[in-house]
Amino acid sequence: MKKSERTRQFIIEQAADLFNEKGVAGTSIDEILQASKVAKGCLYGHFQSKDELAYASAAYLLDKLTTHRNRLMQEQTTAIGKLTVFAELNANPLDSSFIHGGCPILNFAVDSDDTNPAIKEKVQSVVSQTIKMLAGIIKEGVKAGELSPSINADEIAVKLFATVEGATMMSRVTGSLLPMKTAVKAMKKELATYSLI
Repeated sequence: MKKSERTRQFIIEQAADLFNEKGVAGTSIDEILQASKVAKGCLYGHFQSKDELAYASAAYLLDKLTTHRNRLMQEQTTAIGKLTVFAELNANPLDSSFIHGGCPILNFAVDSDDTNPAIKEKVQSVVSQTIKMLAGIIKEGVKAGELSPSINADEIAVKLFATVEGATMMSRVTGSLLPMKTAVKAMKKELATYSLI
């Protein structure tokens, strides 16, 4: 990676934490300059606008999250194992050590809903790809004889995703892990009813 590419990536990474925690509108250029320790001219040499940097930051965090999630899920050999990893991935939504500010899917979805069409489209893509992936895992589990054919793959995929994201929001708002623990327990219990192994 060239020095200019490294600088651009560093700016994205520093700005990403701010955007994820404070939102695009709530993050100032001065805060980004302070966090990245670059001059305004350098920043605008890499990005034409704050919106362009916000999009690059959202894409970076969403890719970081999905890459990490997919790697952990691929380590599992069964459909139930993969789905359980997905359900438990954000078991502690109050811990921001992996991604500062919480789940970028949730944060950028809310932040960009009516204000940033490009980021909204990126989040929509991640959501639809994730649901499609979960449904595919369930269908493969049925084919492999691990899951009952009575399971509705598309419904369970949406339910699993919505439950995890909803519980993430509830845990962060209340400052309690109880919503996430309850959600994970309920999803694991439901998945177990379809398990044939």
